[in-house]
Amino acid sequence: MNHTHKLGLAVVVVAAAALGVALFAQHFEGLTPCALCLIARWPYRIAILAGAAAFALPARYGKYALWFALVCFLADAAVAATHVGVEMGWWKSPLPECSAPSLAGLSGAQLLAALPAKPITPCDFPIYLFPAFKLSFAAMNLIYAAGASLALMLGLGCRRTK
Repeated sequence: MNHTHKLGLAVVVVAAAALGVALFAQHFEGLTPCALCLIARWPYRIAILAGAAAFALPARYGKYALWFALVCFLADAAVAATHVGVEMGWWKSPLPECSAPSLAGLSGAQLLAALPAKPITPCDFPIYLFPAFKLSFAAMNLIYAAGASLALMLGLGCRRTK
């Protein structure tokens, strides 16, 4: 197994671990993700595919898949940074789903009809995996995605990937 294939496998493991923690928290801990949380999962999904391609392709082509995986990790870090800014109140969310709808002037029947089918979490409400440890999921994702980006950059720069 060459360096490109090892990095591809590492990308798959790192991205799958991030998704695994998010899905575990959602399905087993009962934490409801917000719209930005759901968007932040997509770069990891795409990075899994890119890592698998880097693993399966010859090294000279696999390196392009690794660079694409790096873009995915950086994109996830950007989404996470946006989410942290929303949680901290530095700016409003770019997504309309993150804002509470205006219910002024609605009748009782209209209010009931406006209720979502499943519970939603506002994007400016920090979710903590460990409540005693005041680091939100978005902040942990920012640290993780930035670390994955840095590690992959170092991996791509440390050795020629033929």
